[in-house]
Amino acid sequence: MSKVITGKGRFSYLNWASPKKNELSGKDEFTTQFLIPKSDTTTIAALKAAMKSALEKKFGQAFPKNLRNPLRDGDTETKQDGSPLGAEYHGHYFIGIKSSEQPGVVDAAGQPILAANDFVSGDYGRVSVTAWAYNHTGNAGVAFWFNNAQLLEKGQSLSGKSSAADDFGIAKTSSNSEDNPFGG
Repeated sequence: MSKVITGKGRFSYLNWASPKKNELSGKDEFTTQFLIPKSDTTTIAALKAAMKSALEKKFGQAFPKNLRNPLRDGDTETKQDGSPLGAEYHGHYFIGIKSSEQPGVVDAAGQPILAANDFVSGDYGRVSVTAWAYNHTGNAGVAFWFNNAQLLEKGQSLSGKSSAADDFGIAKTSSNSEDNPFGG
C-alpha cells in the first residue's frame, strides 16, 4: 500500500467525527470527497504513482480491463442523476476516501480537533491517504483509505445550512462578563 500526504485541498461531504452506514457494504465508515486543485501537479503525480504501485502490487503487470479510477475530474463528472457537480468542483480533481476507523484530525498547529462542527465540508486542509487495489465481484480498481486529516483554513460551508446567528442578524460579540448581564 502506498501512502500519500496531499497538498492543500478542500473537503466536501466531510464525515470524520462519527461513522455513517455505507448502503452498498452495510459497514459503518468515515468518508469525504477531497478536492485537489488541478494546479497542484505534485499531489496529482503522487496520487497517480500510489495508484500504479497499488495496482502492480495486486496484479503484477497484467491489470484487469475497465479498472475503476478514483481520481475524478470535477470539470467533467456529473452526479448520479446526470446533473452537474457544484461550482466548487470546477478546476479540481477529486477523490473519495473512506475508512472503517476514525481518522486522526488536527489543526494547522497539530492540535487535535475534537468537535465535529469545528471541521466541516468547505474547509481547506490536507489528507493522508493510502492507495489499495481491489478485485471484488467483477469490480476492480484502486481506492483510497482515509488515514488522517489536517485543517489548514476555514472555508465557506458546503452544507447549505446557515448559522442561527446569521439567520437572525445577530452580530457575534465577545462573551466577557461585562457584556453579559448573566455573568460568564
